[in-house]
Formats: sequence, structure tokens, C-alpha cells
Amino acid sequence: MTLVGRLLSVIDADILPLTERGVATGNKVFGAAIVHKSDLSLVVAGTNAETVNPLWHGEVHTLKQFYELPGHPPTSELLFLSTHEPCTMCMSAITWAGFDNFYYFFSHEDSRDEFAIPHDLKILKEVFGLEPGGYRRSNAFWTAYSIPDLIDDEDEPLRTELLARRQLIADRYAVLSVQYQESKGGNDIPLS
Repeated sequence: MTLVGRLLSVIDADILPLTERGVATGNKVFGAAIVHKSDLSLVVAGTNAETVNPLWHGEVHTLKQFYELPGHPPTSELLFLSTHEPCTMCMSAITWAGFDNFYYFFSHEDSRDEFAIPHDLKILKEVFGLEPGGYRRSNAFWTAYSIPDLIDDEDEPLRTELLARRQLIADRYAVLSVQYQESKGGNDIPLS
């Protein structure tokens, strides 16, 4: 299995079921997972838990769960997978945790345009003065990888297969987005 194929499988089989349960309780659609670089096996998967704590974004909550694992492996041996391009808080958490990478499925623009959750881009603009895509995706700490870009780089017929899998996952997230938007008035998330 290719790296991209495995990351799609982790989103589909490990993150999405958690996110479906999380959205049902009023949380946003964001989730994350950590996998071993060596064999791409899952270490931990998590999802947004902002209804418990507004800081429990999918990535930060997953990092919390990771550090609660007894004998967790060093981050230098791991890949960080995020369903949505991490916000500045989550990027910082990934950095402080020592990851040299992260992979994301949906972009900040997707979060704004397809999920009606524009806060990532607003914070980048208002706090840091950055336009969409303005942060360095490769820097002294980590390299960020867009899963759709990685799919586009694959050869046929694998690219067509991965695009179909990508669409199935995106369709499931579209349903969750509607569910979240319809229910968010009842939650107590500051930036909902």
C-alpha cells in the first residue's frame, strides 16, 4: 500500500468513525491520527472535543491522547495526519511536540468554503498578517504535505483509484458538515 493510500484508509476507518460520534455531540468535523513512519501502523486516532474544552481541536486532542499512552514512541518515528490543514494553534502544538511533518486532507480554504468554518484563515490574517497559504509549508521544524497534491502526483491507474477514494471521504465529510452547521447553535464553542 502506498503512503497516500494508507493515509486515506486511516481517515476512513479510524478518524471518521470518531468524528461522526463527535459531531453528533456538537463538535466540529476536525480529526487527526498518528502513525508509524516505518510500517504506517496506527498509534492513535482522535477527533475534535471542543464541547469539553475549546482547546481540544482534533490535532491537540489527539496529541493529548498520544502523550497519555504509556511508552509512546518518539515523534521522530511518526507521521502526523490531520483531516483539515491545522490552525495556528494546532501547527504550534505539532511543532512543540517535535513532529517533523504533517499531512492534511482538506485545506484552510476548504474549511472556510466547504465547511463554513473560516476561523483558521481569519486568525492567520488578523493575528499574523498572512494571506491564505502564507505560512511556510517547509521550514526548520516540519514539512506540511497536502494529500490531494500527493494524489495528483501518483501515476495512473493508482491516481484514479485514489481520487475515487478521496471523493468518498469528502462526501462523508460533507454530510458531517451539514450536521454540524445545523446543530452548532446549541454548543458552547467560542468560535463555532
